[in-house]
Order: sequence, then C-alpha cells, then structure tokens
Amino acid sequence: MVFDESSTDEVLMEAYQKGAENAFDILFRRHSSRVYGFLANRLKDRSQADDVFQAAFLKLHQSRSHYDPAFPFLPWLFTICKSVLIDHVRKKQRIREDNNEYAIAASVDQQTEDINAPEIELDVLSIQQRAVIDLRYKKDLSFEKIALRLQTSPSNVRQIISRGIKKLRHISAKKETK
Repeated sequence: MVFDESSTDEVLMEAYQKGAENAFDILFRRHSSRVYGFLANRLKDRSQADDVFQAAFLKLHQSRSHYDPAFPFLPWLFTICKSVLIDHVRKKQRIREDNNEYAIAASVDQQTEDINAPEIELDVLSIQQRAVIDLRYKKDLSFEKIALRLQTSPSNVRQIISRGIKKLRHISAKKETK
C-alpha cells in the first residue's frame, strides 16, 4: 500500500494495521496535539494528562485490528481517548473512596479497641446505610458480596457507604465543636 503525508487518516490507519509503523508516525504527528489538548482541558493536571495521553495511544495500538477503514478515523481515535479518560477518572475516584474507607475503618477499629472511646452512633444512619456499613466493616465483606446480598451494584454499595460515612463525619464534627 502506498501512502505519504497527504494520505487520509483512514488510509494511514489501514497501512498501520498491515504493519507500516511509519503510517502510525504520521497519524501521531497529525493528531497528538489535539488529543493532548482534549485530555489536558479535562484533567487540569499535566502529569495525569501525560499518563492518559500515553494510555490512549497505547490503546490505539492495541486496538488497531478493530478499526474499520470504512469509518472516519478521528472519531474512532477520540472515542478511545474518552474511554481511557473515563477509566482513569473512575480509577482515581475508587482509590479516593478506598482511602476514605480505610481511614474510617481504622478509626472504627481504634475506637472499638479503646474501652473509653465514645460509641459510634450508627442509629443516625438509615437502615440501609447501617446494614451496608455493618456488612463492610464488621463482617468484612467485599463490595461485590454486599451487592449480591442486596441485589444492587458494587458502585451503589460504595455510594451508600460513602454517604453514611459523610453523615457520621458531619455528626462527629458537630460534637467536636460543642
């Protein structure tokens, strides 16, 4: 297949699928600044944008066999970018939630070990929040196992726990200011 700088993106991508690495080089030069700008505008953090940028082009490389040259290349590329960006944001959110949960769990453990520690007043929570927090921290079940028991999704379980923890923190903060 013959191609050069004037070739369409679709022709270049088809050549890349067949092993022409220099076709990818042309595509990268053409679109890397737009992809980076797209990611940088959404992430606002240069190091995160760099990471997601690399991951997006890695995914393009890994998915090149799935590209259909009958369709425009640029929307396909930005679909990959958006997918990688969403995965990154979700992963970051899960890490943040897990860190919050570990801090709360450590606090709960510390309070139950200390005889003079005040009891955590779970009665301020809804029945569902109490049940989910009990399953998570007292019975040490995973989000997936709790979700199966409650016939809901693991992300919903995370949300219920997060809301319950926020409520407990809010009440705790009020008590400390008194």
